[in-house]
Amino acid sequence: MISNIEAIPAFSDNYIWILIEGNSVAVVDPGDASAVENFLSKNNLTLEAILITHHHFDHTGGILDLASKWNPKVYGPSGGHINGIDLELSENSIIKILNTEFRIFETPGHTLDHIAYYSKDIDSLFCGDTLFSGGCGRLFEGTPLQMFDSLKKFTDLPEDTRVYCTHEYTLSNLTFALEVEPDNVDLKKYFEEVSLLRDSNLISLPSSISLENKINPFLRTSIDQVKNNAENYANKKNLQPVEILAAIRDWKDNF
Repeated sequence: MISNIEAIPAFSDNYIWILIEGNSVAVVDPGDASAVENFLSKNNLTLEAILITHHHFDHTGGILDLASKWNPKVYGPSGGHINGIDLELSENSIIKILNTEFRIFETPGHTLDHIAYYSKDIDSLFCGDTLFSGGCGRLFEGTPLQMFDSLKKFTDLPEDTRVYCTHEYTLSNLTFALEVEPDNVDLKKYFEEVSLLRDSNLISLPSSISLENKINPFLRTSIDQVKNNAENYANKKNLQPVEILAAIRDWKDNF
């Protein structure tokens, strides 16, 4: 079973997650093959599998180079539009990687093809760009309803589930979240903690489902202050939860 998970920084703010069992590894969303190769070489590890969440290049750019050298099994969303995928996955697919079972969620919103990998065995969720700590992905292809339904799949997971997002967006997300829900004591405390981490150039992830349920405005559309401030931003009253998410997503896009 996977015994260790580490982050490889890539580009300006991406994380490529490395799942380790002994000397074997799987990587999640390797946008940069050279960053992965450097990690494997430095630690004398062998690449066994690649897990892809969606088609954006900063998540897929390293697939072909890594596959040509290591011949790993490459998993990803269905549709046939990502070069190098060996096994296309859909809702409730079950795969076993490094003696660890993963269940697949289809999570459209950020993109239409987006999937996430959840493992009860190691209490971990690899959610790509659907859920960020304190935020959610920009709606490049999907609708607010799709994102709302995708996020609901995560909020129903066990609260101790660790959340492995693929960007270091936490501090900027929390800055915005405080505009949406300024009286949230848990959010204020988390903002202070993350500020200290980032001041030392330390990673803010993984998060947890428990924490995100307490601080993430996109998961808190039923909270009065979130609702009221979303309605003030949209200049509309009696918004439903999906409309609240749409309003705060637009607000964040223009923040």
